[in-house]
Amino acid sequence: MTARTPDTATVTSWVGDAVLAPSMHNAQPWRFRWTPDTGTLLLRMDPARSMPHSDPAGRGLHLGCGAALFNARVAAAHAGWEARVRLLPDRSDARVLAELTFVRPVEEEAPDLLYPAISRRRTNREPFTDEPVPPELRDGLSGAARAEGAHLSFPGAWHLDSVLDLIGSAEAAEALAPAVREEIARWTVGRGADESRPDGVPAYAFGPRRYDGRAPVRDFTGPLGSGNRPDARASAVFERSPCLAVLETHDDDPADWLIAGQAMERVLLQATLDGLATTLNSQALEWPELRWALRDPVSYGGHPQMVIRLGYGPEVPTTPRRPVGDVLEVE
Repeated sequence: MTARTPDTATVTSWVGDAVLAPSMHNAQPWRFRWTPDTGTLLLRMDPARSMPHSDPAGRGLHLGCGAALFNARVAAAHAGWEARVRLLPDRSDARVLAELTFVRPVEEEAPDLLYPAISRRRTNREPFTDEPVPPELRDGLSGAARAEGAHLSFPGAWHLDSVLDLIGSAEAAEALAPAVREEIARWTVGRGADESRPDGVPAYAFGPRRYDGRAPVRDFTGPLGSGNRPDARASAVFERSPCLAVLETHDDDPADWLIAGQAMERVLLQATLDGLATTLNSQALEWPELRWALRDPVSYGGHPQMVIRLGYGPEVPTTPRRPVGDVLEVE
């Protein structure tokens, strides 16, 4: 081991930060392999954690892995290392999503200042207040997405109505798709079930049922509960004019999905530092016939990758994560 290569304990800590990233239904579809002799960290997808009905192309899987990749970059920068990244480095193996090597010194534009937000970021499904997100914060979040090669737009009034209608259509389609509902049930933990599992969305993170308001918050229990999982949650009034942002990329292939995941996480971490609560919503994006209608009509005509809800909400607990030893292999 030389001073030009981080040691295994340091890289292990970076992976511990990486796995705090959000992923679809908290499935955590990533694996890492560290090779000390070459100083190479590989990020691979975990096909066992894919969702063939909700995410048949693996777009959502790539977004989650991209978010974990960004966290690793931030953690390395915080420790004084610059992560140099090659996306999809192995043409013979699509499961290898990124290759990272580390050098010193860190360039000035490195995202190390975002590091404190990694452990503080949460997916918040509680009601937010009606306090508007200031324009300067929205501009900063758009800049965060742009720094990663993506575009973040905030829909105006009529486009917001359209986005909310599309998410409502996706909710209706989801309710009529048993295979999709079964897939969601696999990754959610109802009350009274084994809430000690290290993945999935636990019941305490579902949030209340929406009694009134228009904020798009996914209801993991389904209409009036699902099967043997009756909905015992309280009801609440959510925002009537939610602040939503649509994240887009110029193209739409696996590399773009990884770019989108990094941009998404950069936006989420910046929002956390700004004191904002955030919720991810991919429901309309999971239905191809609805996804394209989410496009920003006045943007460059990109490909929608995620809808992000932003605002001011209460503190919420973290969701579980698998131990680093379960996702990191050291050669």
